[in-house]
Amino acid sequence: MNDRTDEIMQLDNSPLYAADIAHDLKKQFAFLSGGRGDNGSPIIVFPEFPAFGEITDGEFHNVLTYLTSVPSLSSTGVGFILVIDRRQDRWAAVKGTLLRIAGSFPGNLQLVLVLRPNTLLQRALSDILFKFNKDEFKMKVPVIMLSSVTELHSYIDRSQLTRELGGTQEYCHDKWISHRTAIEGFALMVKKTAQTLQLFGTELAETELPNEIQATSILLSTHTEKKDKMKEDLQVALGQGSRILESINEPLARNPDHNMNQDELENLATVQRLLSQLDETERAFDEFWVRHKTKLEQCLQLRHFEHNYREVRTLLDQVSDKLAAYSEVGVSHVHDEHNFCELSSYEEKICEVLSTALALSREGDELIQNSHYAEDSIQPKCSELRTFSENVSFCLKTKKGHLQKALELHQYLQRVSKWVDDGIYLLASQPVDKCQSHEGAELALQELERYLDNASQNQLTDLSTIWREYDEVLNQQFRDQVEKVFQKQTSMQEMFDKRRISLKKLAAKQTRPVQPVAPRPEAFIKSPISSPAHKAQQEKNSSDTDSGTNCEKGNGQLPNGDSGSRHVSLSEEEENLAVLRRHVMNELLDTERAYVEELLCVLQGYAAEMDNPAMSHIIPAALQNKKEVLFGNMPEIYHFHKRTFLRELEQYTDCPELVGRCFLERMTDLQIYEKYCHNKPRSESLWRQCSDCAFFQECQKKLEHKLGLDSYLLKPVQRITKYQLLLKEMLKYSKSCEGADDLQEALTSILGILKAVNDSMHLIAITGYEGNLSELGKLLMQGSFSVWTEHKKGHAKVKDLARFKPMQRHLFLHEKALLFCKRREENGEGYEKAPSYSFKQSLSMSAVGITENAKGDNKKFEIWSNSREEVYIVQAPSTDVKTTWVNEIRKVLTTQLEACRASKQRAPDQISQFTPGSSGTVSHSSFRTGQRSFKKAEEKKVESCSLDVNSTSSTKPQNKGSPTSPDHKSKRQSDPTPFGFRGWNKTSLSMDASEEHDGYSSAEDPLNSDQEEDGGKKLTAGKYTVMSDFDKGGAVELSVKGGDIVQLVKEGDDGQWFVRNLSSCKEGWIAANNLITLIGKSKSCQSLTSSEGSGSGNLSTSSSCSETYTSFSDIKP
Repeated sequence: MNDRTDEIMQLDNSPLYAADIAHDLKKQFAFLSGGRGDNGSPIIVFPEFPAFGEITDGEFHNVLTYLTSVPSLSSTGVGFILVIDRRQDRWAAVKGTLLRIAGSFPGNLQLVLVLRPNTLLQRALSDILFKFNKDEFKMKVPVIMLSSVTELHSYIDRSQLTRELGGTQEYCHDKWISHRTAIEGFALMVKKTAQTLQLFGTELAETELPNEIQATSILLSTHTEKKDKMKEDLQVALGQGSRILESINEPLARNPDHNMNQDELENLATVQRLLSQLDETERAFDEFWVRHKTKLEQCLQLRHFEHNYREVRTLLDQVSDKLAAYSEVGVSHVHDEHNFCELSSYEEKICEVLSTALALSREGDELIQNSHYAEDSIQPKCSELRTFSENVSFCLKTKKGHLQKALELHQYLQRVSKWVDDGIYLLASQPVDKCQSHEGAELALQELERYLDNASQNQLTDLSTIWREYDEVLNQQFRDQVEKVFQKQTSMQEMFDKRRISLKKLAAKQTRPVQPVAPRPEAFIKSPISSPAHKAQQEKNSSDTDSGTNCEKGNGQLPNGDSGSRHVSLSEEEENLAVLRRHVMNELLDTERAYVEELLCVLQGYAAEMDNPAMSHIIPAALQNKKEVLFGNMPEIYHFHKRTFLRELEQYTDCPELVGRCFLERMTDLQIYEKYCHNKPRSESLWRQCSDCAFFQECQKKLEHKLGLDSYLLKPVQRITKYQLLLKEMLKYSKSCEGADDLQEALTSILGILKAVNDSMHLIAITGYEGNLSELGKLLMQGSFSVWTEHKKGHAKVKDLARFKPMQRHLFLHEKALLFCKRREENGEGYEKAPSYSFKQSLSMSAVGITENAKGDNKKFEIWSNSREEVYIVQAPSTDVKTTWVNEIRKVLTTQLEACRASKQRAPDQISQFTPGSSGTVSHSSFRTGQRSFKKAEEKKVESCSLDVNSTSSTKPQNKGSPTSPDHKSKRQSDPTPFGFRGWNKTSLSMDASEEHDGYSSAEDPLNSDQEEDGGKKLTAGKYTVMSDFDKGGAVELSVKGGDIVQLVKEGDDGQWFVRNLSSCKEGWIAANNLITLIGKSKSCQSLTSSEGSGSGNLSTSSSCSETYTSFSDIKP
């Protein structure tokens, strides 16, 4: 393209153009007719022009200079022929013309032809003067004077002359000027276009390729726009040249026989040459542009490729790092399943990244195949992408394989562990008493054999095989786990072997016939485990001993020959319980570790992201600076469990029965859950406002959690509740162990925390109370009741209008006051659905008394104050709830009594006023014995806690005697006073009777002597007849039917009795309060009922009593 441009640039760059001297040319004092001489010399005609003398030298010079520049160089080299027409002029004009030509003609002259004047005088003068003045003209060419055009035709052919000179050539001066102007303008346009293209080409060639996508795109767009502008200019020039060409060819178009003169032919050739050069320039530019555009496009492709490469490489690094972070071995089957599910879910993203990487690699290969200029840069990147993708794919495949292996082994271990646990449960569930018979031993042996038939599918047969097959996934922790399960299996198999040996011995001993004979006393020995009723059982008449005694477990008497098997059974039972304790401990540790991991996941995946500047744009305004509201003190809980509690729990792995100590030592720390639960309603409310925001969705997506944040915010609440369940299970299997008391105390403390949390959640919902709730003391209980009110003023008794329609009230029992509130409707969802309570009334506990039983309903009791001027009849949802509340109020009043005694130190005889309505008096000795009995009761009292006050355990009658006969029919009107003495309606208690019974019928609770509640019966070891059917309420309770003979063996620490059913040869535990109902009036030689006990301590059946709690305000010193 540059060569063609140079050729165009070498066009005649004469400073004169037709457009510049168009005015002078139009005077037509000289013109190129287009004719040629015989040798091709151009002809310039000077026509008749009377004002020739007026032409300035400048005009004359410009016109002649321009006219001599028009013909081709080959023509001008021959020289010009000048034809001067002065036929109508004088000699002076001829002379003047010749002198001007001689003095300033710019070109070469070949011949000068002058048509002299036609007049006779002027012709003669011309001849004469020309001869004399010839030397003046100083012309190097001949000057010929012609008399006529005929003579002219002898020098120049007529076809080369215009009609004015007798020729045939057609000439139009205006048209000639127009053509010249157009051709010269076209030539200038071509020249300018060539220059512009040259500059643009230089710019493109010198342009440096950018390193960014956007800059490259902008450069390509800019260059394309400039190129399009160049193309537009080229098209304009080509159009103009085509129009000039059409104008030159117009005569030929009109008359095909038209012969163009030489000048027209040269004009035509000039235009065609310019158009041809313009076409060649355009083609050259297009070729250059294609190369330049291709390079820019390849640069843009390279920048896109590099950008995509960086992104894909970053993604590959991310998936590779995350893939490396995936644990190949979980701590449990559930953990492996979780890891495998997460990896399977993440596999989709990995495959997507790998697909993108391979696609980018193929794209790079295509660029190389298309001869990209940066092949050396693209090839290594493509190779690197393929290599990295193969590595990630291999790592993914390896991880999945290892996880599948680990999951397979964990499932195997889980199956083995379950089989072992089932075997242990089978051993524990086999009743040893039934196995003493031949049939029982055979059945038990068959049961064991059937269970062992599945051993091949559920056993770890060879550890070396497992080490070999699962070597890739077996870390030290996993090896320990396998060895632990194997050891557990071995222990169970040993237990099975021992049991089978024992059963086979028992089955073999029963094969020979035995003659039934009456047992002799000396044939019995003492059982290895004695019971409280053992001596009594030996002292009983032999008629009380029947075939059922042979089924007794641990407490009965067995033949001497069976004592060895009995020891074996007890040893197996202890081993079973030890395995179960380890099972509970493992569950505690596994769930504790999972809990710590879940808390860390929430804190890192949600809480930390709230401080991440990159996530701030998607955090809603309602969530800004609310991290403490949303998560509460979860960080504190996490650090406690991670750094302290989990580590301390792990120290009890080998002695799970002692784990209660760990809970007791950290009970104060566990109270941090109260703070978390108090904040939970605010957290729940905030979550509901923002649960659908993009921030939570993005965090959940990153963590790949299937559940939302709200499920994880509930984990601490679920965890503190889980502890009490695990402690109950551990206590169930550790009752005879060293740490049983610690477990019971830990369970009670955990339940206390749960109750405190539950109560406080209700307490903070109270509205309308003007005082300070914290001044009322500790919240002891709370619950919903139906309440009636009565008010006595003077002798008139006024009942509320709503007397027969109870008020629904929620009662809050504090140490110093009892609050009556009205429960409001619950609105919202979740924690926002918590009720609210409107305060209605408050009773000071220093002015309160209670009556345990109200007429008409055993679920009602009375709370009164001011000497019964205000009475509140309270109906509980159940008798158990009522009993729990009455007992708790008793404790409060008793505590106030002791505080009063400690502060005043008054003598008993100073108290002279009794419960309103009592007609009897009490002696000083009776009061003192009441005090002693009260102290005994306080020492033996056991308190229990529950998370939900509405679900309470039934009270256990534990009275050691009764002041009245069970046949006594008079109904009590009220309960004992908190001071520990009674007022009798008819007769007072005698000194002897008072001292015999210490003034009370209940040794555990001095204020609980209601005949309607316990019937006056004290449970003791002995035999009884069951009055009604009883289905077991728990896994360890015994079921009995009406008519069965049962033996009460021993009393447990938790208010239950170990009972042996002599009719069905079964034994187990039954709650004491259930036993009272079941045995009714059944007699026993050891039972101390009011009808069979010693008469010295019984009250007269004719005496009816009224026992009422009174308040301190009713006692006068």
